[in-house]
Amino acid sequence: MIFKFQSCQIYYQIKGKSSKPVILLLHGWGQDNQCFNDLKSHLKGMRSVSIDFPPFGKSQQCENWTIFTYANMLISLCEHLNLKNITLLGHSFGGRVAILVAAMRKEIVKKLILVSSAGMKPHRNICYYFRVWKYKMLKKLGFKQKNKGSNDFIRLSEGMKKTFINVVNTHLEQYCPLIECPTLIVFGKQDTETPIYMARRLQKLISNSKLELIDFCGHFCFLERKIRFYQIVDTFLQERNG
Repeated sequence: MIFKFQSCQIYYQIKGKSSKPVILLLHGWGQDNQCFNDLKSHLKGMRSVSIDFPPFGKSQQCENWTIFTYANMLISLCEHLNLKNITLLGHSFGGRVAILVAAMRKEIVKKLILVSSAGMKPHRNICYYFRVWKYKMLKKLGFKQKNKGSNDFIRLSEGMKKTFINVVNTHLEQYCPLIECPTLIVFGKQDTETPIYMARRLQKLISNSKLELIDFCGHFCFLERKIRFYQIVDTFLQERNG
């Protein structure tokens, strides 16, 4: 199905009966809603709504968006579908969007699940800042530099690179204390993309939260250790008061 936001066509998928509790699944950067196919099948007692964030999957490319644009788009989709008392599950980039929606629209989010969520300011060493300085200086002097940046950045079209920069340079620490719903934070212990210190910071900033760390997996713990992940999520969803 297609939802239009700011002239951009957004693809979304609904699975399950309308009478069931709703879980909204938000994928990470570079992925699409199909990464949750196994999870959708597991959540038989719920109505899953999954989305392809632009420009991934079947959604159109968008330019010059910020993380707030993505959050407002998701809120508009919820209003369009009349979704209330939802559980939000966001992986990585999807966690960024979920944090903002849970903070800004508390009345529609019943529970929040952050899986290897991005959004916390990363630790940087002096080598990182030197590389940034060197890149800016060479660019200022007119030297062409190819393949600079992360793999996610390099693969993007020129029009999407500004959106990517907007997203990764917006840190969400100030919004976490605004979240009031029960929150589950799940990270893989070997995650190098969103390290465990980010998980602990999220737990500290979100008052009604608990942290679960899964052994022997990294950034995609919901795929690498499915059974353990499902056990943790099922327990959280069954808790009446979170």
